[in-house]
Amino acid sequence: MTKELAGQACYILGISAFYHDSAACLVKDGEILAAASEERFTRIKGDASFPRNAVKYCLSEAGISVADLDYVGFYDKPLLKFERILETYLGVVPRGFRSFLMAGPLWIKEKLFMDRGIRDALEYEGEILYAEHHESHAASAFFPSPFEEAAILTMDGVGEWATASMGVGRGNDVELFKELHWPDSLGLLYSAFTYYTGFKVNSGEYKVMGLAPYGEPKYVDLILDELIDLREDGSFNMNQKYFSYLTGLTMTNQAFHDLFGGPPREPEADLTQRQMDLARSVQDVCEEVMLRMVRTVHKETGSKNLCMAGGVALNCVGNGRVLREGPFENIWIQPAAGDAGGSLGIAQLIWHRHLGQPRSVTPGRDSMKGAYLGPGYSEGEIEARLKKLGAVYTRLERDTLNREMASAMADGKIIGWFNGRMEFGPRALGHRSILGDARSPKMQAQMNLKIKFREGFRPFAPSVLRERVSDYFEMDVESPYMLLVAQVQEGRQIPMSVEARNLWGIDQLNVPRSDIPAVTHIDYSARVQTVEADTSPDYHAVIKAFEELTGYGVVVNTSFNVRGEPIVCTPEHAYQCFMRTDIDYLVTGPFLMAKEDQPEWHEEGDWRQEFQLD
Repeated sequence: MTKELAGQACYILGISAFYHDSAACLVKDGEILAAASEERFTRIKGDASFPRNAVKYCLSEAGISVADLDYVGFYDKPLLKFERILETYLGVVPRGFRSFLMAGPLWIKEKLFMDRGIRDALEYEGEILYAEHHESHAASAFFPSPFEEAAILTMDGVGEWATASMGVGRGNDVELFKELHWPDSLGLLYSAFTYYTGFKVNSGEYKVMGLAPYGEPKYVDLILDELIDLREDGSFNMNQKYFSYLTGLTMTNQAFHDLFGGPPREPEADLTQRQMDLARSVQDVCEEVMLRMVRTVHKETGSKNLCMAGGVALNCVGNGRVLREGPFENIWIQPAAGDAGGSLGIAQLIWHRHLGQPRSVTPGRDSMKGAYLGPGYSEGEIEARLKKLGAVYTRLERDTLNREMASAMADGKIIGWFNGRMEFGPRALGHRSILGDARSPKMQAQMNLKIKFREGFRPFAPSVLRERVSDYFEMDVESPYMLLVAQVQEGRQIPMSVEARNLWGIDQLNVPRSDIPAVTHIDYSARVQTVEADTSPDYHAVIKAFEELTGYGVVVNTSFNVRGEPIVCTPEHAYQCFMRTDIDYLVTGPFLMAKEDQPEWHEEGDWRQEFQLD
């Protein structure tokens, strides 16, 4: 008799690894207990290595050891993926030989023998199960959703062969009935333009999305005429004449560069109107493909609910259009929509499909626990670590702390906010965040240049009280994971003057466009996070305190990190980021630190490895 039938706890560990954004997730009797990305512990952005630290954290959160695991699941099928890679190389011989020489030995050494690698890394002797990549995405989208049944749409670069899939989830299973296959990929099309506009593939796509509103869709027709043959159902073929990802080490080739008028932008070079127009054009095409796919999966399923996952589902501008213009009444998107979320998908797929266990749904409430699934620290742990750092801090009661921080934000100060369990997924959702006053016309530039050390064109997101969202934005649905873009309410918008409209691109960002200019993008849009008291009580309370002081129930929320580094995980990471930037105050749990009170900071050693999980 199996443990789940005998009434004993069943622990399932899900793993995603070796491509980008490695992660681990632990499920107990179907409940998601813990999940985290490896990069948060190693401090290597997008870390693709086996998630040793993330696994260690998940087990420690549950108070168990590897010996207590009943199953380990891996989020895709390496043999199928190797088949696709080998067939691709054979199909383009000899052009892909250099790329094969780089990838082949790694596959033969590590990825083809995944069972052995997982057993050795974990010292695990139990059963290991695998799912196809898009099955894991689909499971991560449907199983934690608040729907008894739903249509499913997954979109990314590529899994084994699939690059997008359509399906349906009912009860305790998911079924995929239609796929788009390699090398035709919406994710790779977007990544090609990410590369061409001078940003890093697999991490810079959101920069392209942020740059798009500065441009005009000048190249849309060229993309649709030359690069992709888009059909009404959202499927398409890509003209491989213009791409190098089949044969080489770059995304685009000389034919692509000739088509769009020059070589790729050098990273860190000044942005021009051309890059803005390219970003706008590929964004518009991406949205059109998404909308056509959404209409097709609605027609195929007849469902009123839609669940989405895969890297393309992190395109919150496209998601906003799907919500506004698509045929579905309700949409739910996995907050860890990229490969990291595959670890969650395979773990729940094992519980529901392999073990046949029922699924319990609470209408209107997902089972992601606000995505607060990472490490948290007790008051005693935080204080001990602050003392070791030599930090100067004050302990305050929560109400007093909230009022102090609300007052500081109203005075233009910037707050590092480290509180509760770390978020799972790429967004900071009020537990590892940097906060500021959304009313300040200077806040966006100040945060970009002095805190984040990043490109000045990039917008910041608002965190708004759920009960006030429609007072500020043209939406009245939950958006707890910052995955939907909406327009700022028309009554709050400030029309652009003729002089402002004549400013060049990014210069327009410094012109206030609403009464919450720090979170209003150039096109009057905002990437909205709604905050509820029952999911994140402390974060809701500090925004509420700000509202009581200023009349505004909305603040700036950006991730607690600087450019090129992962979001902070530990109190040490938070303090280090606080001291290296112009953040004015740091909150860690109930402890408040003012920059002016701290001892002089000295950078010592390789801090990335210094504070891994004990």
